[in-house]
Amino acid sequence: MSKGLSSQQLSKPAKRLLLSFGQSADSATVALAALSGAQKKYLEKLIANDLVRRSDQRTCALTAAGRAHLARSALERSGSAVDPFLGQHLALAERQVVLPQGRAGVTVNDAESPLAWLARRKGRDGRPLIEPVHFRAGERLRVDFTRAQLMPRTTSNWNAPIACDGRTSNTSATFTEGMIAARQRVRHALEAVGPEFAGLLLDLCCFLQGLENIEHARGWPSRSAKVVLQLGLERLARHYGLRNEAHGMAHAAVRTWLAPAAMFQVALDTEA
Repeated sequence: MSKGLSSQQLSKPAKRLLLSFGQSADSATVALAALSGAQKKYLEKLIANDLVRRSDQRTCALTAAGRAHLARSALERSGSAVDPFLGQHLALAERQVVLPQGRAGVTVNDAESPLAWLARRKGRDGRPLIEPVHFRAGERLRVDFTRAQLMPRTTSNWNAPIACDGRTSNTSATFTEGMIAARQRVRHALEAVGPEFAGLLLDLCCFLQGLENIEHARGWPSRSAKVVLQLGLERLARHYGLRNEAHGMAHAAVRTWLAPAAMFQVALDTEA
């Protein structure tokens, strides 16, 4: 069985039939009675390549290999620079980022961040597992953590200068002002949320650990990390000044700068 079958190895009718499975609203399941005689012939080809399986005597559905094949085909058709065999394992999405030159579209992997996964999921009440303002707060902490270069290095740093005696020389001079400012922002944010939530926010937002792994490592009861995370993200959002709704005064206060003993003079219209 060829799970890595490329789109070029399928005939056009077989491709169209496989695509119909991906477009099915019923969990990628197609009724055999809805297929023509020619389509059933191509169906056997898809089954032989483990792209489709028979659910029962009346229906057939996509396999994991079939879903991966459709993901690769979609990337090939879109002309994306992402390798199709890599992209089939990613949850790719388009985002707009603000650069000094203006806005630009980028491709991101939503599955990379556990916080993004929580923001897309909804609870039994139909509400997101975390609020959008909480997601923005967690991503802001992650951005500062990345800019601060606080992630432990797992490979050798060949760019670091080496002293004559073989020891690594002082690299503090290589710290940029941006790195130092980012480290200060991370420290202030963690101090604001307190030690009760700082470790959890670092593990999930910055080290990208899932809730189940965090609960297992800390010995917490199942599903308890989600509650603690919501409280921590609320404190983090408050520290950043983020709110779900903006409330302010109906009229802004008047602020003026006058010389000592000076007063406003109202000009009256005497012609009226």
